[in-house]
Amino acid sequence: MTNKKKRQRGSRTHGGGSHKNRRGAGHRGGRGAAGRDKHEFHQHEPLGKHGFTRPPKTQDEVVTVDVRTLDEDAPLLAADGLAEEDGDGYRIDARDVVEDGHEADVVKVLGSGQVRGELTLVADDFSESAREKVEAAGGSVELSERAQADADDEAAETDDEA
Repeated sequence: MTNKKKRQRGSRTHGGGSHKNRRGAGHRGGRGAAGRDKHEFHQHEPLGKHGFTRPPKTQDEVVTVDVRTLDEDAPLLAADGLAEEDGDGYRIDARDVVEDGHEADVVKVLGSGQVRGELTLVADDFSESAREKVEAAGGSVELSERAQADADDEAAETDDEA
């Protein structure tokens, strides 16, 4: 079997059609993103800006952790001193478990996975499914002091407006 290079020895254009083809960038409609708003517009994203970006100081950095991770790692976390044994179950503060949890604005527990053990979880926020799964397994969820303070501040603001 011969390779393509050898097969095309002696051929003037090596399969490129007429000798006028493949001369420069004009044969392919320009170089790079040329023509993105004219003849090649269907191959590119729309031009212009759209949407709105909130200022960074108003955005909260949210770090998440799944209940599956907390449930599976509870004995290991207790051995490392990051969780406390509480009767039949464990008491876990999500900020201690998550990487950079104490620097984050909000630590949220999500409901991915199963909960088999009895857990008492402390975090800034919980998804509905996480709350249901923990309570169905006989555990409980508590808002952290930081979340309680934020809720009290919001309540005070709504009282002031009324």
